[in-house]
Formats: sequence, C-alpha cells, structure tokens
Amino acid sequence: MKFTYFGHSCFLIETNGKKLLFDPFITPNELAKNIDINKIEADYILVSHGHEDHIANCVAIADLTGAKIICSWEIHVWLGDQDITNVHPMNIGGKWDFGDFTVKCTVAQHSSGLSDGQYGGNPMGFIITSSEGSFYYSGDTALTLDMQLIPRWAKLNFAILPIGDNFTMGYEDALDAAKMVDCGNIIGVHFDTFGFIKINHKKAFETFDEAGIKLTLPKIGETITI
Repeated sequence: MKFTYFGHSCFLIETNGKKLLFDPFITPNELAKNIDINKIEADYILVSHGHEDHIANCVAIADLTGAKIICSWEIHVWLGDQDITNVHPMNIGGKWDFGDFTVKCTVAQHSSGLSDGQYGGNPMGFIITSSEGSFYYSGDTALTLDMQLIPRWAKLNFAILPIGDNFTMGYEDALDAAKMVDCGNIIGVHFDTFGFIKINHKKAFETFDEAGIKLTLPKIGETITI
C-alpha cells in the first residue's frame, strides 16, 4: 500500500489498484499551498465527519474525479443538495464490501457540523481491508475504550491517528490508542495546521520510541510505501 499526505488529516491510500482519498481539506490550508487539487486522482473519497477542515474540497474533487464518496447518511443528504449523487452512505458499526476493499465504520468521539449549520451525523473512523492488508483511520477522536474492539475486526498493518491535541487526542493518548488497536506502526495526522494543534515533534517521537512503537509524521506531499 502507498500513503500520500496532503496535509492536516487529508491523505490518499493506494490499495489493490484503487485510490482512496480521506477527508479532503487542502486549498484552505496554507501549509498545503503547493498541492494542486486538479492533479489529485481518486476512485473513492471517505469523509469521517462534516467539519470544514475535513470536507472543504470534497465537492470539488468529486466533480473533478467522479469518485464515489463514502460518508454518513447526513453528509450524503447534504451532498445531494449540491447535486453530488455518487455517494454510498454508511453509519457506525456498518460494513460494506466495495469489491476491491471493504469498509467498516467505527466509533469516533468528536462532533460533526457542516459549514452551513446542518448536522453532519455521528463522526466515524474507518477500517479498510483489502488483499494487501488492513489499516485503521480513527478520524477526529478522543481516546475511547471502543478502540479495544478494533483487533477483533482486523489485524492492522498500520493506523492513522490524530495527535495534535486540543480538538482530538494528543500524542500521549494516541500512544494508548495504538496499544488498544494492537498496532506498532502509527502515522500521525491533524497536527501543526493551526496554532491550537502545534506539537513538539521531538517529544512525540520520544514518547513512541520509549514504548517501542513506530511513529511517522509525514511531510506534505510525501508518499510512503507501507
């Protein structure tokens, strides 16, 4: 699998020949100013919740690529109001086989409101499984004991967790999350974009190193083979 980082919590995973784009927030992010959304290729777009910093470029990229969007029922309705119809709605606990991969939706302890004030449904995380392996993206979340269920559903090759604190887990709680989901390979997201979520990289790495768990803090535009 390949992981490409577009900043904040936006990334693309290539697995089993499909390109899955998560939480597209690029053009409003000053740190991602060198990313051209017109050049992004995606077969699917997965949206964890309705906050602007996870959905800002969803409609534009869906129009450009024709990608199918996977999201909550409420975001599905909101997208329909904007004439986006290639959508597969899901909800927490649900699982669906898309042919080249499966998606299982997991609990995320957060909030979810759309930019026009509409309710965005319950925030979610995703477990993605294909013939190449499995990974977990928690979405924006606090540390929650529900994460202990993840190893029942998948043996993870890696997990993608927010580490910026203030709005989500910080790196200390993300370390506990890594232990709960039984994964020794963590990619950190949702950090440094704004003043509220700037982190001490050195301390984050030290915290994970002491526990024997690998932490990767990707650079914007970087592609990692996993």
